[in-house]
Amino acid sequence: MSAHSSRILVPTALLSLLLCGGAFAQSAPASAWDQLTPAQREQLISPIRERYNNASAEDRSRMLEHARRWQSMTPAERAEAREGMHSWKRLPPEQREEARALYSKLRTLPEAEREALRDRWKQMTPEQRRRWAAENPAPPRSPRER
Repeated sequence: MSAHSSRILVPTALLSLLLCGGAFAQSAPASAWDQLTPAQREQLISPIRERYNNASAEDRSRMLEHARRWQSMTPAERAEAREGMHSWKRLPPEQREEARALYSKLRTLPEAEREALRDRWKQMTPEQRRRWAAENPAPPRSPRER
């Protein structure tokens, strides 16, 4: 998961929860959301609104797709996604670049070649991974991904 993805996924996940809050409110006597004041609700929503309004059309579409995908996830899948985001944030910058390089390469390969590269990657030493990433760099990140 790229840094951009993690920056978009968290607010998008929150937006998803906010958008489907009404459905949850019907099944519970009074949801936590319903107990918030309008000012508190606005505090939660305004950063997402601002990010959405300032985003390009492509990023808006991506945000909505992330929200749809988040809503379709099971609780276990959401927990796994959260753990992935936390793991990504804990990675040193050099390892993030290696992961970006690997991911960008994997995206271009047919399934059999992806599996072969994943298997090779698992067998590589840290030095071999650094060298591979230097020889196969990920495309430059756009300013919004930094």
